[in-house]
Amino acid sequence: MEAEKSLYDAAAIGNVATLCKLTVSDPLILDRVSYTCPNKTPLHIATLKGHLPFVQKILNLNPLLAEELDSQQSSALHIASAKGYVEIVRELLLAAPDMCLSRDSQGRNPLHLAAIKGCPQVLIELVRVSPLAARENLERGLIVLHVCVKVNQLEALKTLVPFLNELINARNDYGDTILHMAVRNKQNEIIQYLVERTNIDVNAQNSKGQTAFDILEQSPTDTRNSEINEILTTGLCKSKTNPKRPEKWLSKKRDAIMVVAVLIATMAFQAAVSPPGGVWQEDMFKDSQGNLLLNPRRGGEAIMGHKHPKAFKSFIRSNTVAFVTSLSTILLLISGLPFRHRLVMWGLMVIMWSTVTATAVTYAFCIFVVTPKKDRKSVGHVTDISLVVWCCVMGILLVGNTLRLIDRWLKSKGITVWRPRRFRNLAAVNYENHRQENV
Repeated sequence: MEAEKSLYDAAAIGNVATLCKLTVSDPLILDRVSYTCPNKTPLHIATLKGHLPFVQKILNLNPLLAEELDSQQSSALHIASAKGYVEIVRELLLAAPDMCLSRDSQGRNPLHLAAIKGCPQVLIELVRVSPLAARENLERGLIVLHVCVKVNQLEALKTLVPFLNELINARNDYGDTILHMAVRNKQNEIIQYLVERTNIDVNAQNSKGQTAFDILEQSPTDTRNSEINEILTTGLCKSKTNPKRPEKWLSKKRDAIMVVAVLIATMAFQAAVSPPGGVWQEDMFKDSQGNLLLNPRRGGEAIMGHKHPKAFKSFIRSNTVAFVTSLSTILLLISGLPFRHRLVMWGLMVIMWSTVTATAVTYAFCIFVVTPKKDRKSVGHVTDISLVVWCCVMGILLVGNTLRLIDRWLKSKGITVWRPRRFRNLAAVNYENHRQENV
């Protein structure tokens, strides 16, 4: 026990020489302390005191100590994160990166403690090694962003938001977003940051149907209320000016294109393996005398290919175009291209229009083959008219979207070719006002 006491004393003062001396005289001392002294290991003590050289040495001798927990279920990484010792955190992460997800007796992982204590550099190190740690929930549905607001740690919040931007409107068990909490606590700086620098939803309602404005109205009135109301009003005006965020628009478009592409690929594949009219079933047939003869039409071949060879060739061409273009669309969507650009999305839409048109043509040939001869003429007229109308609609859409894309590009260059009617009078009024001022 004397050796263990000397080891703990050395850890408290960061005496590396004593540590080396003790491990030489007793090579198992570091393995033994993990179960003889369950409250805290020497690594916990050295970390608490911030002795980096001692921590480095003890981890070099026994890296498994980084996984040991004290009586509060805290690891050395919990302590270093709460204290803000960035270098010690790095050493502990090298030894045991999985401890980022370890929870203490209160359900907090090291990243939660770093957020509570407001240690931005530690947060960066922890998120870099384990992004999942930042997404773990605490009691009552709180995430780390809620924790930052709860303890009024603005710098920690600013550090985490870029990593957790998609969770900016996350809710706790009461339906509160971080904006609800900030308004309730009247944290003006946090409210201003959320409204001006993030995509926070100012109109979000909690489980009681309250918005941030409602919470502000029900709170005791003081000098901060007017400033908070002004900030929220500014955010509300901004959200009305941009009611549809480009990211959400692009995401919905991409999801819709993916669904359509998968559906058309499935239809085209099924049409290829099961063509209209079916396939020949056998390679042999019996003549009138019961003898087996070789069938000139081999089993598995499309009946349509022999009875309607021209229609079959056109059917295969259009069906192949639909299949290949839909597969190409799926490949492009999962390839990681920058779909934030409208030009790329426009290109995908054009491909999908071609795919859908090819599917329509394939359908027309299917109808032609399966329709009896007596009805083929009348049905053919309907099909022809439908195809013409369809192609006209596709042409109008293609031209219209192309012109809109060109107009956007010209506007980005400062050239206005077309102005909606509702803005023309406004432009004339502005011009007249400017002329009157000059006069």
